[in-house]
Amino acid sequence: MSAPFIIPVFIPNMGCPHQCIFCDQSIITNTETNRITPKKIEETVDNWLLYKKNSAVEKQLSFYGGNFLGLEESLLLSFLNKAEELISEKKIDSIRFSTRPDTVTPEILKLLKTYSVKTIEIGAQSMDNEVLKQSGRGHKAEDNAKAAILIKDNNFKLGLQMMTGLPNDTKEKSLYTAKKIAELKPDFVRIYPCIVLKGSRLEILLKKGLYTSQTLSQSVDIVKRAYLIFKEKNIRVIRMGLQASKELKPNSKIAAGPYHPAYGHLVLSAIYFDIVSDIIKDKKLNNKEINIIVNPRDISVACGIKKENVIKLTNRFDLKGINIIQDDLIDRWKMVVEERGEKEDRKKGR
Repeated sequence: MSAPFIIPVFIPNMGCPHQCIFCDQSIITNTETNRITPKKIEETVDNWLLYKKNSAVEKQLSFYGGNFLGLEESLLLSFLNKAEELISEKKIDSIRFSTRPDTVTPEILKLLKTYSVKTIEIGAQSMDNEVLKQSGRGHKAEDNAKAAILIKDNNFKLGLQMMTGLPNDTKEKSLYTAKKIAELKPDFVRIYPCIVLKGSRLEILLKKGLYTSQTLSQSVDIVKRAYLIFKEKNIRVIRMGLQASKELKPNSKIAAGPYHPAYGHLVLSAIYFDIVSDIIKDKKLNNKEINIIVNPRDISVACGIKKENVIKLTNRFDLKGINIIQDDLIDRWKMVVEERGEKEDRKKGR
């Protein structure tokens, strides 16, 4: 099934009872105002539909950046009713939103069943209670699990979001979180590295020496391991890292942390590097010129950004050369690594 065409409506910090230590949704979502109206929602939908080409793909109106189920009842209903109006006009097909786990109740889910809500995302962030406490989340890991079970039992699609590098977090705790989230069997997950935003309470701790942000390499190493935990359980990871924007650039709104505009690409390239390294070791291809044969869609992650993987593999194994070869018959992530000369009839590219 094709991924839905998502039309995002950002409601930064709306419905949030307090602000998490790492949070500034107005920066993350690139939305200055926190007042969204039904009229604004319709304008957003109309603007996004200008870019939609495939009419067969599901169109999903998505509320992000705040605590959707924490909105005042009158405002929540006005948003849902506007969405239903747009569905009746065949502008959109369904609704999705993100919310805090402690706002998910049997009563609210019963209400949502009267609307065209299809997908609910929960900002779990961590399954370690001390990490949640130090991050100012205001809920516990048990709330994450309870909300996930309720959502699945009521036949909504479930998404879970986790964050690495929070205060008091460790590599072991992050991987524990990934395993516990996988046990909840969500339909998909998002993995975000913790970024220190200027003006956030986390920046204050950073300046006082009470918090140390992860380096980019440390973060990528943890997230690639979390990604593989989900991949092993056939759980889709639909995003790694924050969406790139002009606000999210070093020396602008970011004080510290492992931000990269192509963060997800870095993670996938790191996984590819590990796989190829293991094959080279197993086949004893050190000091050889090798071919790495991949599906055309894997060329970018195989090479790495600025051919980082090619350079690192060459140096690590003292290789005489690496030829990246495309082959449509190779499945995604099913590369062939061989010494050059084994199959010279393949079409070659570097």
